[in-house]
Amino acid sequence: FLTGVSDLFRSSYESASKHFNPADMEVNVAGRSFLVTGANSGIGKATAKEIARRGGTVHLVCRNKERAEDAKEEIVTETGNQNIFLHIVDISNPKEIWKFAEKFKNEHTLNVLINNAGCMVNNRELTEDGLEKNFATNTLGTYILTTALLPLLEKEADARVITVSSGGMLVQKLNISDLQSGNGTFDGTMVYAQNKRQQVVLTEQWAKAHRNIHFSVMHPGWADTPAVRSSMPDFYQKMKNTLRTEAQGADTVVWLAVSSEATKLPSGLFFQDRQPVPTHLPLASTHSPPEDEEKLMEVLEEFSQKFKSTSPG
Repeated sequence: FLTGVSDLFRSSYESASKHFNPADMEVNVAGRSFLVTGANSGIGKATAKEIARRGGTVHLVCRNKERAEDAKEEIVTETGNQNIFLHIVDISNPKEIWKFAEKFKNEHTLNVLINNAGCMVNNRELTEDGLEKNFATNTLGTYILTTALLPLLEKEADARVITVSSGGMLVQKLNISDLQSGNGTFDGTMVYAQNKRQQVVLTEQWAKAHRNIHFSVMHPGWADTPAVRSSMPDFYQKMKNTLRTEAQGADTVVWLAVSSEATKLPSGLFFQDRQPVPTHLPLASTHSPPEDEEKLMEVLEEFSQKFKSTSPG
């Protein structure tokens, strides 16, 4: 369903990586603080591990305490880096995100935020706040966490925000009329793709508004992660021998987070295999009018404030 869908498998990573400059990644990031959401498995864990190897202080934000503790232990053991901190937060719960962010701001510094947590729920499910689960996690959760932590990022030199999106977004045009997918037949894959398009728009909008922070969004390619196995079982069975490893999926995230090359490129771009790539397919009618993009920001801000005012503190 994508032109260039073959670009997303392991073979394309292997050919792209022939042009990578290994020196980009030979950096020591000791003293810099990184926050990674969804860090207990898959691309999030692989990213956290690579940053820990380079000496960074890593904050793992995870929903499941047990799995998160296992991941933390694995990262500390494999990298020898003790500066790994754990925060249990459900990114689909806006009140919880606000509470976490307020506390985090008082206790820590932050140089790089990596929005990796995501979900693809194949049936329409509502959270306790009455929000559609995919939207609550992928779009609103990403929006609230980022905007809540911007004041912290603004204080630091070379601050960055990286959001893990998906090439699936290429099949979707921003649709602000039905953010919670209440109309028509519910298709989890398309809802996810719509959320991933929304993340691209968020990134472009933030880049315009916050000039001293470097924003980027990326597609990890199809990687063999627990999320792909559970939410796309048929696809996984068919394609498992061609999928990228978790580390290959995480490569561009790490590159965007630590290399000095990444920030030489403009803020707000969409990356695959360390290269900026177009956010629309040729001839696709997926471009949206600027007023729709501004409207998305307004609606998310309204949601965000609604949940902020009810949180204690």
